Amino acid sequence: MSGRNSAPYWGLVTVAAAVLMVLPAALTGQSANPFGLPTASSPNPAANIAAVPGSRAQGWLGQGRSEVLARHGIVATSDPLAAQAGLEILQQGGNAMDAAVAAGAVLDVTSQNDTGIGGDLFALVWVAAEQKLYALNSAGWAPAAWTPDFFRNGLGVNRVPGTGVNAATVPGAVSGYAALLDRFGNLTFKETFRRAAQMAEEGWGQSERRHRDIVGVQRKLAGDPDSDRTFLIDGEPPALYSLVRNPDLAVALRLIQEGGRDVFYRGEIAEAIVRKVQDNGGVMTMADLGEFESEWVEPLSTNYHGYDVFQLPPPGQGFAALEMLNILEVCAPVHGINLTDLGPTNPDYWHFMVEAKKLAYSDLQAYNGDPLHEHIPVDRLLSKSYASTLCNRISMDSVAEPSVRGGLDGGTIYLTTADRWGNMVSLIHSVFSVYGSGATVSPYGFILHNRGVAFSLDAESPNIVAPHKRPFHSIIAGFVMQNGHPLMTFGNMGGSVQPETHVQHMVNVIDHGMNIQMTTDAARFTHSQGQNRLSLETNLFNLVGPALQARGHDVRPVTGSSVGGYQGILFTRDPMLPLPVFGPESIAEDHPVNGVYRAGSDHRKDGQAVGW
Repeated sequence: MSGRNSAPYWGLVTVAAAVLMVLPAALTGQSANPFGLPTASSPNPAANIAAVPGSRAQGWLGQGRSEVLARHGIVATSDPLAAQAGLEILQQGGNAMDAAVAAGAVLDVTSQNDTGIGGDLFALVWVAAEQKLYALNSAGWAPAAWTPDFFRNGLGVNRVPGTGVNAATVPGAVSGYAALLDRFGNLTFKETFRRAAQMAEEGWGQSERRHRDIVGVQRKLAGDPDSDRTFLIDGEPPALYSLVRNPDLAVALRLIQEGGRDVFYRGEIAEAIVRKVQDNGGVMTMADLGEFESEWVEPLSTNYHGYDVFQLPPPGQGFAALEMLNILEVCAPVHGINLTDLGPTNPDYWHFMVEAKKLAYSDLQAYNGDPLHEHIPVDRLLSKSYASTLCNRISMDSVAEPSVRGGLDGGTIYLTTADRWGNMVSLIHSVFSVYGSGATVSPYGFILHNRGVAFSLDAESPNIVAPHKRPFHSIIAGFVMQNGHPLMTFGNMGGSVQPETHVQHMVNVIDHGMNIQMTTDAARFTHSQGQNRLSLETNLFNLVGPALQARGHDVRPVTGSSVGGYQGILFTRDPMLPLPVFGPESIAEDHPVNGVYRAGSDHRKDGQAVGW
């Protein structure tokens, strides 16, 4: 083969140059945005290009990418930088819990549109050495002075605000990180926050989705001087692909590296939170922060066609996903249908799914709240016998009105990790709305969430606001087991879409045999419980939308931004391999897990799955 300095190579270059010299000038023109570089007139050039997607060479041709396979460890998140940070921790001898904290911390830097240390956190944690699934609730509580009277008479409002400091409950995320590290981690905040602190100081690139989000909340951020200074540049959002820094947040992360959770709940950062809140008409105190603790709880589960599907208990909305699965399993035979036989190209399939969703979400809206303050009949709602009483409320020929309306918008991040020992973490973490409350804690560069907006001032509501009560929570994490063995972690970013999308993923993988990537590349629905409106991703709408409209559904096409973003990991255990060695020799000798991990990541978001 000829080298680059050989005569044949340079001859080709000369010929090519000669051809270019004789081409008409019109053929040498270029895009006004070469390489997709944005300009003032075209801030997102890709949106203006007419093209059609390519297809894969094998499997389902619509699948966007292959699954990622690995044996030493694997991470899937909505941000490649976060996934790489988690993988880095695994390669350094950390476990899945350490990696989850490291990945989450990077998302707290790059993705404050969705999450941050001023938010909350939940996790399902499989501990391989104990062969046990743990559930962590790190939802912050209301300040002690929060009562209906405080909002009605003190603030003069008839509902909890959605923005500002009086939308913010105590942030639970840092406490959740500490709970994971203290109970199960190999490492500490010093190691797991290192990459995030460095990134906050040095900067990262502004991606498409985050750019879209900050443009959408520019006015909200500009309304808070600390947010304006932290996130905007001369009052404007950072440009697409530009370098973004948050040195104030780097300071906060380094304080936590050295001082742990106490610096956040009892030290300098706590003082800054209280100062921010009280200077702006709020009532959060040092005691509200200092007395807060995360809670280890028992996960909920149901069996769906031979697989045990787990969710976190209230105040999260996970039980709605389990109830919906029960309805699908129990009621499908009653109506003479089979989801596998129908398949996701049949209008009857989607009609049945949506009608089951309305029933489960009606119970969610009627009952969900903080179980430390309210009685929530979860055992009854998750029984197969209860599901059977709902079957006659579904008609395959007509569309029902939800018996209880309501719902929460908002967003989140979901991440999942697994390691060489077989530990697996399913973690969700959020500031709720895009950039949360819009209120930034100075001088530490992080947004306070706005979870308080889920409280009610109605005395009949299970979510009536009360001191040190936790609000209705939208964020949930999923886990699947079979015969006592861990099988799959999964979750889906979004607000009210989460239970219905969890169910769609379970139906995809269990009833249709989709792989861990295909389940997210397939089109999804979301249904508004408040408006009784069905939204279908565009290709799905084109396929079944008219038939569903004819049946009575209020249907509209939407983009992928309406159905959230999924991540998942599947563990295929090899019974011929020995169990992992739970000790330092497994690191020194570089042992892999006793099987293979397979992971998928949603093309609708900015992330990826990575493994080694």
